[in-house]
Amino acid sequence: MNNPFSLNPNQVVEKAQEIRRKTLNMNYKAGQGHTGADLSEADILASMYFRLLRYQRDDPNHPDRDRFILSKGHGVGGLYCTLAQAGLLDEALLDTYLQFGSLLPGHPVRQKTPFIEVNTGALGHGLAVGVGLALAAKKSGRGYLVYVITGDGELQEGSNWEAAMAAAQFQLDNLIWIVDRNGLQLADFTKKIMDLEPLDKKMAAFGMWVGQTDGNDPAALIETIESLPRGDGKPKAVIAKTTKGKGVSFIEGQPSWHHRIPRGEELPQAMEELKC
Repeated sequence: MNNPFSLNPNQVVEKAQEIRRKTLNMNYKAGQGHTGADLSEADILASMYFRLLRYQRDDPNHPDRDRFILSKGHGVGGLYCTLAQAGLLDEALLDTYLQFGSLLPGHPVRQKTPFIEVNTGALGHGLAVGVGLALAAKKSGRGYLVYVITGDGELQEGSNWEAAMAAAQFQLDNLIWIVDRNGLQLADFTKKIMDLEPLDKKMAAFGMWVGQTDGNDPAALIETIESLPRGDGKPKAVIAKTTKGKGVSFIEGQPSWHHRIPRGEELPQAMEELKC
């Protein structure tokens, strides 16, 4: 099984920009959302769905599909827009985001939305579930990969480190853990709330293969993931350095935009910047 698009990195960049535009429009109409996180992860999500993930567009539950978990569930707005951009979700549904009874709630819910692998949002759960899925693949002899995206503030949850320890113990080299390392969380910079450094050394100490890349550069991210060593018995951790609010100058790196949405003239200003 292959990725149904297999786009080159330049084409993935274009998809990421369109995802950002969709996200801003969606959050603006909804009057709420997690704009900073949605924009931060857009390049990672575009790289996943338009190049890296192996899946079938007409069968979201194919047994040989790669599994993808967005553990930082508050970033689901960016995921919905990615699914719509890939034709995996009716784009008209974006106008219902966060409405009562909508199929697009504020965190991923697999019972409501196709191509959602796992319900997430309580931070610290996604990697542990990913370990279980990767172990299931090993036990059943299936060749699918399991990708998990966590936030960096999320790593303050101890369950992630229990999961990492288990991943190494069971030699889950089919697990790829991507950290959206934008340096910000709900209320402030991660280094002010709970410093994570040296993150790479901590991950390595837990028995993981560790790489670092620019998470806002699809070419660099794709190259890093496609060149990961295979069959070495080590789970993979990729620290993807990103900018929260990437693509819009007045949103980038601003803690207040964790929950904020564009207002008034901010939306056309942001759209103008995202034309490039």
